[in-house]
Amino acid sequence: MRSHLLAWITTTLAAAMPAATCRASDAPPVRLVAIAAAGQPPKLAADRDQLRNIFLKKIFIDDNGQRLIPVNLPPGTPLRERFARHLLGMGEAQLADYWNRQYFQGVSPPYVLASQQAVVRFVASTPGAIGYVASCHLDAQVRVLLVIDPAIDAAAAGCTATPAR
Repeated sequence: MRSHLLAWITTTLAAAMPAATCRASDAPPVRLVAIAAAGQPPKLAADRDQLRNIFLKKIFIDDNGQRLIPVNLPPGTPLRERFARHLLGMGEAQLADYWNRQYFQGVSPPYVLASQQAVVRFVASTPGAIGYVASCHLDAQVRVLLVIDPAIDAAAAGCTATPAR
């Protein structure tokens, strides 16, 4: 009886150990996502083309007449470069040229916020704001509009802990 109990305990502990230790490969992938406020997201079809047009400021209002406010991360950051490449189809130099041309037509580029945490806070508290962050920075105040890139490097995305989603 005692040997059966010892075998059962050993088997149970061995089975529980992999679940208790979290390896990096067990963590969900980090994604580059476009976000809006959870409480009052803009009324729009959040597809790639529409989001691209919002960030290029070709679309200014949603279907309810709410002003849309796209926000960017600083130039040169890995997430902004990935965002520009994957959603806008431009490199940083092409994007700078685009905004230089738009500026002379009276169209300013999106606001630039210093960090992903700042993007989340701004989007959560500003009606019509749309931003992008790594999925590890999501919280309950924002919701995902679109997955822009399904798997990005967690370290390059600024994810120091296990991704939240």
